[in-house]
Amino acid sequence: MTTFDLTALRAVVFDTDGVVTDTARVHAAAWKHVFDGFLRGRSAPFDVRADYLTYVDGRPRLDGVRTFLASRGVSLPEGGPDDGPGAPTVHGLGRAKDELFVREIAQHGVAAFPSTVELLHELRRRGCRTAVVSASRHCRSMVASAGVLHLFDVLVDGTDAARLGLPGKPDPALFLEAARRLDLPAGQVGVVEDAVPGVEAARRGGFGRIVAVDRSGTRAAAMLAAGADAVVSDLAEAGVTGRVPVGRR
Repeated sequence: MTTFDLTALRAVVFDTDGVVTDTARVHAAAWKHVFDGFLRGRSAPFDVRADYLTYVDGRPRLDGVRTFLASRGVSLPEGGPDDGPGAPTVHGLGRAKDELFVREIAQHGVAAFPSTVELLHELRRRGCRTAVVSASRHCRSMVASAGVLHLFDVLVDGTDAARLGLPGKPDPALFLEAARRLDLPAGQVGVVEDAVPGVEAARRGGFGRIVAVDRSGTRAAAMLAAGADAVVSDLAEAGVTGRVPVGRR
């Protein structure tokens, strides 16, 4: 079993989609709907496993549009935030995806992974601080809808990134901002990620322990190559050591 050793770590930062909330599959489905409509007659359909995991997962929404389309040799004008959903621009496709995602979440709600909730409780029982990060502007509402907002001391999301001019993963800026708000050096903070760009970001930021979650069972090698210290299929495989739980001293 992989562990978070709290003699070395004072906080753990969690990615949101696919780590805390079971929303990665909703993102993937929304991307497929938008990209398949755009690519019809131009290229093969969007693959919800290979294309999503390689080009989109873990990246800010507009970066995902650019990176995936570049993989198909397609270049679009950037456009702007006022472009209509589905307009043939980076912003237009990004907006179409966002509206689909928001509609699906509003209709069906958000669930947190039980093993993640259990790990969060155990970390906090032992006096470890916690943070959640996401490039999405919907992070706070999703985490609140899943009923776990109270389990985090710090939240850094896409609204913060836009306001502060923070670049997206694999740049470590989001994680480093969480560490700054926790008032801790990165070396005393662990990171839990489920995307290769996020693992790379944590490594580049110098974080003390990087645990990657590979629910698909296809990315362990890539995650280890990107800098993960350990890869698990679910956080039920992760334990906590190094500090006596509060109230048991």
